[in-house]
Amino acid sequence: MTNNHKSLFKAGHRAAVGGMLAATALGAPLTRVEAKPNVIYILADDLGWKDVGFNGSDIKTPNIDKLATNGARMTQFYVQPMCTPTRASLMTGRYPFRTGLQTLVILSAGDYGLPTDEYLLPQALKDSGYNTAIIGKWHLGHADKKFWPQQRGFDYTYGPLIGELDYFTHEQHGVVDWYRDNKLVKEEGYTTHLLGDDAVKYINAQTADKPFFIYLTFNAPHTPYQAPQEYLDQYANIEDPSRRAYAGSITAMDDQIGRVVAALEEKGLRENTLIVFSSDNGGTNNAMFAGELDMSQVKIPCDNGPYRDGKGSLYEGGTRVCALANWPGHIMPGDVDGMIHIVDMYPTITALAGASTEQCKQPMDGMNVWSTISEGKPSPRTEVVYNVEPFRGAVRQGDWKLVWRTPLPAMLELFNIAEDPSETNNLAADHPDIVARLQQRTQALSLESAKPLTLVYMFKGIQEGTHRPPAMPSDVEFYEGDLP
Repeated sequence: MTNNHKSLFKAGHRAAVGGMLAATALGAPLTRVEAKPNVIYILADDLGWKDVGFNGSDIKTPNIDKLATNGARMTQFYVQPMCTPTRASLMTGRYPFRTGLQTLVILSAGDYGLPTDEYLLPQALKDSGYNTAIIGKWHLGHADKKFWPQQRGFDYTYGPLIGELDYFTHEQHGVVDWYRDNKLVKEEGYTTHLLGDDAVKYINAQTADKPFFIYLTFNAPHTPYQAPQEYLDQYANIEDPSRRAYAGSITAMDDQIGRVVAALEEKGLRENTLIVFSSDNGGTNNAMFAGELDMSQVKIPCDNGPYRDGKGSLYEGGTRVCALANWPGHIMPGDVDGMIHIVDMYPTITALAGASTEQCKQPMDGMNVWSTISEGKPSPRTEVVYNVEPFRGAVRQGDWKLVWRTPLPAMLELFNIAEDPSETNNLAADHPDIVARLQQRTQALSLESAKPLTLVYMFKGIQEGTHRPPAMPSDVEFYEGDLP
């Protein structure tokens, strides 16, 4: 271990646009894709559902809003309640209870990671001829290089490995967490700007004859709430300093997303690039889930709109996030109302890319939802598993959602999400048959679960009576050089 790491138009508009597009030079259904598209998946960190302009916020997000207005706004896009589980879901197409990453996140001292026998999305795309890059936060294992993104299918890597860092010093617990191609990078700059710069540089290095996949994963607007002065000044009207910095960090991220789109246009690559944007979980409501920093004295600034609770919870506020998909000429603008889970992105993207998933050793939970995203057809998904853990679980089938907390005092809650998306009316006593069915389903899923690696790690530490410092490999080198 080195000193380095010790210390996301209504139906009439959609139909009209669909008719116009069908009459264009496409000359084919929108779901038909003849060339392998470039794919950029942009992931925000702990972004509140309402904290984007297209969902009604006063926070300025014109570039994200433009992508949403001209693309599919996925109104029932689900993720896991926290960061690591969601990222594992995207990378594997499988719910995280199958990989042991269902509980909490990988803490800075954690010595485990996403199991290496999983065949990840970038591996499938790389094997299909893609250049692959992660630019931004990983958070799927850092203590052993076998867990690192460059060992998991990414040709090029840049950014932090752990979950939370200072935007200016790039440190967590006083330790720099900033890498390029497995080597430590010590450089100045606001993380959001550095990630945007790097994404633009990467795009400029690409050519039209080979497709690429960029996983652009900002740490914004995660804690600590920080923004450059120019962005704080844009929100001088906001009295609360946390909300001001939070808003500034979102607008800063939006500016970088605008630069990425502009770079694609300048390179002549925009027409063949699918952009997906989402948050990794709902905005934080409870300081306990804000991160490893002490946030007990900070007013949490996130806004999940009409949805109950936030990050860390199984309610809609923690799991239903702002999301969009944009690909000119291939996606009809408007609202997509069918259920989609982030696990669906793996089979959807690989199908578009002509990539094989035969190397996946286990069945996927994800489904190909391209016709839903691109044409607004009904989603094939009829069930969402919010999570299954030893002490709680939540499953939705159709309109009915069960939230089951098992530790005493146990609690069962049943909601009709179509009628009550804010989850204010517990109907469990009125529909015992539905409760029993969903309980049975949750129990069956629990029997398929892997042991939660976070709990295994914690209990091991308790048994050993050890205090575990940030776990990092001992052979980290400094990066020297430029983009390949």
